[in-house]
Amino acid sequence: MDIIYLKELKIETVIGVYDWEREIKQTVILDLEMGADIRKAATTDKLEDTLNYKAVAKRLIEFVSQSEFQLVETLAERITEIVLTEFSVPWVRLQLNKVGAVRGSRDVGIIIERGQKNGASVR
Repeated sequence: MDIIYLKELKIETVIGVYDWEREIKQTVILDLEMGADIRKAATTDKLEDTLNYKAVAKRLIEFVSQSEFQLVETLAERITEIVLTEFSVPWVRLQLNKVGAVRGSRDVGIIIERGQKNGASVR
């Protein structure tokens, strides 16, 4: 399986459980790895034969910026569901970073994998 990736996609959103977090936008950073088979695109040299990472980024920016989840776990699940279903990706690995969530730590977040990677189900 080939992997198409997006690194450090920064999006402003409402995220958190505390009252003050519900009143502001915070930055989350997404690192995505998405399973794909790029052989056809490599042969045809046509965008329609591959996973359009710009379309993925645009969709996720739209979704995340409008979301208001309390937990990063919920946001991460919804992001992977979008990638798997809307872009027909068999496998996705997401690292979601909530910058500055813990004092003294550069960042904190979650890493999840969903779908099937090389024929084995991941969940």
